[in-house]
Amino acid sequence: MAELKLRLHQGKTEKTVTVNQDVFTIGRLPECDLTLPYEGVSRYHARLLKTATDNWMIKDMGSKNGTLLNERQITSPQLVKNGDVIWFGDVSIVVILAAPSRRTNTVPPVEQIPAEATILRSVKELQQQWIQAKDKGDELSVKETTIARLKDLVEIAKGLSGAESIEAIFSRVKDVVFRYLESIERIALLVDVTGSRELELLNAASRNVNQQQSLAESSHWISRSICQKVFTEKVAIQTADAQADQRFEGEVSILYKGIRSAIAVPLWDENKVVGVLYADAHHSSTHWTQEGEEDLSFFSTLANLVASSVQRWLLTQKLTSEEMIRQRLERYHSPAVVQQLIAYKTLPDGRLPVAESEISILFADIVGFTALSERLSPVQIAQLLNSLFEEMLQELFAFNGTLDKYIGDCIMAFFGAPESQPDHADRALATAKGMLNRLDKLNGDGVLLEPLQLRIAVNSGKAVVGDVGSSQRVEYTALGATINLAARMEAICQPGECVISEDTYALLTHKQGLKLMDEYRFKGIDRPVQVYQTQR
Repeated sequence: MAELKLRLHQGKTEKTVTVNQDVFTIGRLPECDLTLPYEGVSRYHARLLKTATDNWMIKDMGSKNGTLLNERQITSPQLVKNGDVIWFGDVSIVVILAAPSRRTNTVPPVEQIPAEATILRSVKELQQQWIQAKDKGDELSVKETTIARLKDLVEIAKGLSGAESIEAIFSRVKDVVFRYLESIERIALLVDVTGSRELELLNAASRNVNQQQSLAESSHWISRSICQKVFTEKVAIQTADAQADQRFEGEVSILYKGIRSAIAVPLWDENKVVGVLYADAHHSSTHWTQEGEEDLSFFSTLANLVASSVQRWLLTQKLTSEEMIRQRLERYHSPAVVQQLIAYKTLPDGRLPVAESEISILFADIVGFTALSERLSPVQIAQLLNSLFEEMLQELFAFNGTLDKYIGDCIMAFFGAPESQPDHADRALATAKGMLNRLDKLNGDGVLLEPLQLRIAVNSGKAVVGDVGSSQRVEYTALGATINLAARMEAICQPGECVISEDTYALLTHKQGLKLMDEYRFKGIDRPVQVYQTQR
């Protein structure tokens, strides 16, 4: 039976932990089996569980930031395999499932390559070094190669200036890499798309065309340890044989993915690293023991050209994404809230996360809508509702409220999320009064097709708020008993009035103009509720 080990990487901290129990808890607290005292890790973050068939599963324990398995957030227990990478905030853990003899069996005998075959250089040292090619015994050949490389780089620079997609950028890069670095089998472009310091595979290629699709779909084949070192420490790395080099001993991603030779350089944009250009092969490269510096310098210079194009692409993506987010959010939130949501980047994967919040919920319903629908045509009803909703949302957004949905002739809105609002009860009541006063004016001015009246109910308490739905359709909504009670209270409200619950009443800063109606029992609510009515 294979034993389970966890290879931890956080910043410059690295260690290996052996799991010797069937249930293994990971979190920030000292009571956990593996303590991760880092930002972004919850107190009890996740748990590893051994199954009856001696497999292992990872389960998130309701952590604040979630648990990622191979860069995908898990919502239910997931089976882990050898080489999988689990993320807890900024902490990554590589899963090692292997018998003690696994390493000796998977590394075939190879020629001994000295440790010096691994080159680690500051990128700045390499930016122009390839142009100054040294005489290796065939000066003419070296100069010809250098000139050819220079011409290719000039052409690439021209092409990249007009490339608008990652595919177009990568296509120009891979061709020249495969032409000049003959020992390379695979190449990948990894970029920090979200600015969260996490590299995402955007494109990959192989000399073997049959492997193209699988390489681009998953980053499992890439040495994350090498790429992360290049990205965080801003260095270029080249190794002729990583598995024979003692300095890579313990790097499980290199060992178990069969990586021999590899080269990786950061993508610089001025003083910022936006990604990594990575290439590797399953065989050792003795060529690099003599000429590695030149290839590394060339690869690094190529990456510098690519970086500006990638940064331009990232900026375009950001602007497009923000505009889409803004258009979507403006349907639900006031402009001030929309700006804050975009500024603080609270939209992972384009969704507002589900979280428990203290809110005040408001229901505003048209009195006698059924009878109204009998008298008016469907087109007239639609026109009437559009006119009313347009006016009522002015009041809602004036107090930074959030529109949940329209339920036929009813407006459902809440306060206190996604932006925390300690005075959410005051805002809800002020909105209700504003709606009633505005409707009185609309009726008096004859703006609407017919005079209307509203019933409004407000309740306060805890609710689950966030994006809920499928991959095809998502709705930002509030759920829970607090919402149910507000919907029930609307039935006892008099036309043209607003009723509030005792919970909302207790939170109000000013209670003038409110009178206790009575104590009521509502269907589905297991306690009596005191209800107050506004006096206008």
